[in-house]
Amino acid sequence: MPSIPINFRRVGVFLGIFILILVMVEFNLRLEELNRLNDQRDEVRTSATQAMQTQLALLTQVAYAGSTAAVDEWARTEGHYVMEDDQPVVPIAQPGSEPVILSTPIPLPTPMQHWEMWRNLFFDE
Repeated sequence: MPSIPINFRRVGVFLGIFILILVMVEFNLRLEELNRLNDQRDEVRTSATQAMQTQLALLTQVAYAGSTAAVDEWARTEGHYVMEDDQPVVPIAQPGSEPVILSTPIPLPTPMQHWEMWRNLFFDE
């Protein structure tokens, strides 16, 4: 059996390259994980900012709803109340005249494109 000479320097170089490759792969995996976590952090910050803005808007609406200006506005528009100095005006129709009937326009159907008809034919239930 012939003996194969083992060059320890060559084995050490290959072992070092192998270890370097493993370290680079692990480093790349950690960088990908860091990028994913940074993206999640940005999404959470965005949703938290939106929640805080919503809370601020709702607190503003609550503060306005409890004010006298809001009560006065409601009383004049929806409550149909008048103040002491106001002169209410009630429109009255002339005797014998027919009431005005407002008709609502009927919306026209929009024609479907050919590709929409085919899609509905194959994919809709």
